[in-house]
Amino acid sequence: MTDLVVRRLLVDMEAPVARHWCAGDAFRSALFNALSMSFPFGEQFFIDSVRNGFKELSPEQQERFRAEVQGFVGQEATHRRLHALYNGHLEKLGLRNDWEPRARNRLKLLEGQDVRHWLGITAANEHFTAIFADYLLHNADLLGEQDARLATLWLWHSSEESEHKTVAFDLYQALGGGEEWRLKWMRRTTLFFLTDALRQTITNLRCDGTLWKWSTWKSGAQFLFGKRGLITLTYRPWRDYFRADFHPNQQDSSAAVRWLTEHRDQFVPVGA
Repeated sequence: MTDLVVRRLLVDMEAPVARHWCAGDAFRSALFNALSMSFPFGEQFFIDSVRNGFKELSPEQQERFRAEVQGFVGQEATHRRLHALYNGHLEKLGLRNDWEPRARNRLKLLEGQDVRHWLGITAANEHFTAIFADYLLHNADLLGEQDARLATLWLWHSSEESEHKTVAFDLYQALGGGEEWRLKWMRRTTLFFLTDALRQTITNLRCDGTLWKWSTWKSGAQFLFGKRGLITLTYRPWRDYFRADFHPNQQDSSAAVRWLTEHRDQFVPVGA
């Protein structure tokens, strides 16, 4: 079990967000903005999944998971709030969030389903966020220096995602979730996540007026498939999820621990 600390990030989310805040790069800014657009609704889904899964545990199991579930919920609720503020600035820039309505419509298909399905989807999404988080923590310079506040937001968020990456997975297993559905939900989540992320990024670029610029897609190809590319470096850890003996703790979290230790002046533990 991991001690999950809920932290209040010391950043000013009232200041406006520049159109190309991420290293002055249109593609990277559009992609990070797309991911932020998915978080308020997505993280509420994760919170609901974990809370409802916790309720299904035996009293003995609840005692084992109680502190970790509370920490998970607190961290995700804080992420949700800050990204909602961030997304408010994106609306002012004229960006349209099409990802959330699609996710809401898909959620209707899960109403009344066994909570293990909710947890299986959450565990798969948490694996995506954990491997993306580790990538970002190892390549923080790609965020640029134009907006130190947003760089801090993304790296803090990444560190906490790495911290709590086991919670939904462990609950799924504690409730008897099977391997077949764990892998099915990862395959489906991969399809939905990548499709939604690409569609929202394209929408953001279209709203931004940079969709048809050669420089946009040259930069995008380099960011995704270059030597330090996002897909290049996360493919192997993504594939690890399909191993029969996989557990999220098998993947290194030292970058998150290091960032939280070295930047403790950027946040205040809630309740401290």
